[in-house]
Amino acid sequence: VQLQASGGGLVQAGGSLRLSCVASGGTFSSYAVGWFRQAPGKERDFVSGISRSGSLPYYADSVKGRFTISRDNAKNTVFLQMSSLKPEDTAVYYCAARLSAVAVTTARPYDYWGQGTQVTVSS
Repeated sequence: VQLQASGGGLVQAGGSLRLSCVASGGTFSSYAVGWFRQAPGKERDFVSGISRSGSLPYYADSVKGRFTISRDNAKNTVFLQMSSLKPEDTAVYYCAARLSAVAVTTARPYDYWGQGTQVTVSS
């Protein structure tokens, strides 16, 4: 499975962005998907995840209520709608997929990773 993340950019605090993760080369509906982010000098942290059916979303406490994850299996795409963005949300955002029903909050269980998309939130 190949993953392509896109949708990042520069936005002012309080603004919104929608990230997309498009998959190819596999049966997308077999994979749970997670979004992670990594700021300079920091570890890669879990942001959000979604089960392969789309019925179980997960969120880090830091983004709960501001970010919404969804998926369209017919289009092999997972979305991350980010609202009320803060400067501390600035990072490279990565999508990842694992051949499982549910997403998890640690990076190691994910089998495939996209290349990352930069999100910069100015104050």
